[in-house]
Amino acid sequence: MGKRRSGRELLRSLSKKQKKHLREFGEEHPFYDKLCLLLLLHSCFPFQSENSDKSSAESDSEAEVEQVSVYHKLLATLKTSPESESEEEEDESESEAAGESEAEMDTEGSQETGEADGGEEDKNDTPEEEEGTDTAEQMLSQEQADGADAPCDPRHGVIEEFTDVKHESEFSLETNFMEEESGDCSADKRYSNPFKQHMDKELKEKEIEKMATLPKTSSQSQWPRLGQLTFSSTLEKHKILKADKEVDVKQLYLHKPLESTWPKVNKHFLPSVTKPSESPFTPLQRELFCIMNTYRDLFYPERNALTNGEEIQHAYCLHALNHVLKANAQVLSNNAKRRDRKPGTDTDDYRDQGLTRPKVLMIVPFRESALRIVHIFINLLEVNDKKKIDVSNKKRFKGEFGSDPEEKPPNLKRPEDYEAVFAGNIDDHFRIGVAILQKSMRLYAPFYSSDIIIASPLGIRTVIGAEGEKKRDFDFLSSIEILIIDQADIYLMQNWEHVLHLMKHINLLPLDSHGVDFSRVRMLNLNNWSKYYRQTLLFSALQDPQINSVFNKHCFNYVGQVAIRNMPLSGSISHVVVQLPHVFRRLEAESIASVIDARFQFFITNVLPEYRDAIMSHTLIYVPSYFDYVRLRNYFKKEDLNFTHICEYTKKAGVCRARRFFLKGEKQFLLFTERFHFYKRYTIKGIKNLIFYGLPTYSHFYSEICNMMKATDNGVDATWTCTVLYSKYDAQKLAAVVGIDRTAQMLQSKKNVHLFVTGEN
Repeated sequence: MGKRRSGRELLRSLSKKQKKHLREFGEEHPFYDKLCLLLLLHSCFPFQSENSDKSSAESDSEAEVEQVSVYHKLLATLKTSPESESEEEEDESESEAAGESEAEMDTEGSQETGEADGGEEDKNDTPEEEEGTDTAEQMLSQEQADGADAPCDPRHGVIEEFTDVKHESEFSLETNFMEEESGDCSADKRYSNPFKQHMDKELKEKEIEKMATLPKTSSQSQWPRLGQLTFSSTLEKHKILKADKEVDVKQLYLHKPLESTWPKVNKHFLPSVTKPSESPFTPLQRELFCIMNTYRDLFYPERNALTNGEEIQHAYCLHALNHVLKANAQVLSNNAKRRDRKPGTDTDDYRDQGLTRPKVLMIVPFRESALRIVHIFINLLEVNDKKKIDVSNKKRFKGEFGSDPEEKPPNLKRPEDYEAVFAGNIDDHFRIGVAILQKSMRLYAPFYSSDIIIASPLGIRTVIGAEGEKKRDFDFLSSIEILIIDQADIYLMQNWEHVLHLMKHINLLPLDSHGVDFSRVRMLNLNNWSKYYRQTLLFSALQDPQINSVFNKHCFNYVGQVAIRNMPLSGSISHVVVQLPHVFRRLEAESIASVIDARFQFFITNVLPEYRDAIMSHTLIYVPSYFDYVRLRNYFKKEDLNFTHICEYTKKAGVCRARRFFLKGEKQFLLFTERFHFYKRYTIKGIKNLIFYGLPTYSHFYSEICNMMKATDNGVDATWTCTVLYSKYDAQKLAAVVGIDRTAQMLQSKKNVHLFVTGEN
């Protein structure tokens, strides 16, 4: 009787939505909507760092205590708000209405119920407008996104970030010496070129003034695999880079173990039949690594998750690990020399360190990327099966950064590029320090004891904090020598402000000494010239003005920058298989800052009136920017237009309802955001008229949206239309859609351009 009574009390405490889920599935709804909470925090609300967020440098103990369920904490916060209960009742009615229409939708509707297990479906449980700000931030800070088994204090609800403090002395650079059997102690050539050439270069104040004031000069060259290269520099003028046709591993000055391990690690990218004398690099890797090895900044905007993503990842991991091993070998070798030196010897010969230990910062979007990088490091350090390296906290790392293949529903069908980008653990709030010393690797090392830091933009932002916050730390970024930003295009879909915030706080003078021996610090660090020695490697799937701005305005490498600038010939419009007239309408704007207002006025004045007639029903408006979407949504409400809307924060029931209304023609317009398409890739049925409020960030989204028209059961309709708004500031996006030749013609002419393109063109 007591059990039955307690069960009734538990049932009363549940909301209607929870009761419905309990009846349908026989279990409590799992809290899997972490992605939407992160996305909501990314774009809508000002960032707040919680006291519970601990940086790796501050964590000094690990307590194995029972962890409070994050789901129950979220329920507790929701029950305190009277508004949330009314919202849940409304959501339940929407869910029931949407459930009745599931049969009328495509078979994709049945897949939507299970997609959340893969981390991508139920993101829409987050409110769309200004509700739940504090709750989202509190839950985000409590989760810490660093693993389910992170220790916490259930009495206070605070989850402490785990860092390894047990192996501090073993991985200390100050107290260790070079092992004789490694053979690196007596051979300075092992870490001389090009590492030593770059780091030992002593710049003069006049050269620093030149780089700070004078513009860069540029020159171009054509490489066999990379294509068109633009080399720019202030100090080195009119220098032409030439690609090496053949690369001998011994000529690359790789650290000793990497010479033997790299060919084995990289062999699955090479042809099956390879002679021992052939290069262990693919043509793409060879040309990329030749640039990396000169310590120039590099921007490669043709990274593709399907084709060359892993290939590029292996190349920059080799470069980063080679740099760390050389730097640490130099420190350990000098430790032995200092130990054996005679009293009174000058100590300036041993300046081999920065103000803080971290040398490499790797920014990646998801935990899956961090997992792959660490696995590459381990494989590169293991000479053979008999000589395996000692990796601390490896089991914990696999548990927190790995994924369960069974979590993904088998009936989920999405494009191949979507599957490649969102493979594995797609949590985007993480950071981890990695320390490497000779034959050992230490995961979860405190930041100030790490050689390499792997983090997401959000993960590093929570440590840096914002101005005015008590707990913030960015001293560990003061001596970063290599910055790698991989898959930069994805950060445009998350929050680009996190990347800009990082670039503003890297290579600044630390506020504390952190126990550094100033007699070992390089003069370039003491002079606050670290940013002029930092190499930045930037990889993206596309060229975008915001990404270009970071490369042009935040990279100060004295050796110069190399950017790949290949323009598309055909564009994604050639992949449109629907016979459809494309009308490109040009809008005029005085400056790039005025484009937003000019686009809105052009749309409501010249475009929208043509579609107000009831004949122009089933009109989908594709909006790349969320802020433009909010502006249009408010205008449509004000004008009392018959429309519905879907964005990345729309709840699942709202998405189903909007799709049903649009398909049946009950709503004339559908506002549709680019980020929703990026994270979901739903097929929207019933489109007869298509308006691109702006050109898509990803060019292949253009053909994908256009090809959705063929999903309508009625077949091809002669009245279908497609209208695209563009300005002269959209040159790069326009070239990716229509090709470089058409772009040049369209930018020269101020008239509207009409194209009739099919897949055969």
